[in-house]
Amino acid sequence: MNNIRLPLILLLNALGLALFFSWYLPDGHDLWFTLDSNIFHYFNRELAKNYTFLVLVAVTNNRVFDGISLITMGALFFGYWRKESATGRRRMFSMGIVMLFCAIVINQLGHLIPESHVSPTLYFTDIYRVSELLHFPTKDASMDSFPGDHGLMLLIFAGFMLRYFGKKAFGIAIIIFLIFIMPRMMIGAHWFTDIFVGSLSIVLVCLPWALLTPLSNGLINLLDRYLPRIKRTIN
Repeated sequence: MNNIRLPLILLLNALGLALFFSWYLPDGHDLWFTLDSNIFHYFNRELAKNYTFLVLVAVTNNRVFDGISLITMGALFFGYWRKESATGRRRMFSMGIVMLFCAIVINQLGHLIPESHVSPTLYFTDIYRVSELLHFPTKDASMDSFPGDHGLMLLIFAGFMLRYFGKKAFGIAIIIFLIFIMPRMMIGAHWFTDIFVGSLSIVLVCLPWALLTPLSNGLINLLDRYLPRIKRTIN
């Protein structure tokens, strides 16, 4: 991609801004809060009624599960890496560094938004906390849950998969996103809108300027040129 796809960038930016301000501007977040509340209370009631669900939610919000999400993303990336030549593998290594760089920068930009709130488990009273129902190390609350950092990283990964590997890779990445973000909402550590308004709107506004301009390719080419070369390649 040699040219800036400005119309598509502006369209994605407009969608991201419209999504964010549809939530941000109404007093009390209006219908968004109703949706958030209903989703939280539905899952919260299930925690007390279904022990199997309680254990599942606790396990999938343990820090080890975060590591599994990284392994899963790495496995998808590796699936494409192993099909490449030595030159292609080197370029994918550079791409991974650029992806990480973009994730760090976009995450920092996201936290410049003048909005912060606690997770639903800290907002509502007379609710169930997994940490109180089950003696198991798990994350069921956050003092600053907006935007969802975990969701943001997973969406950025999905964006890179779409840009460089196509729709099939993107579809798998979206499935990974849903699998690893749902536990955060089911346990009450995040509101629905932390992810599907906060994380998504930030990605729609920021990521196109990296992927739909020469920026990402330029950074990949720069790293490919200056990173040390390994003489022997293991196939």
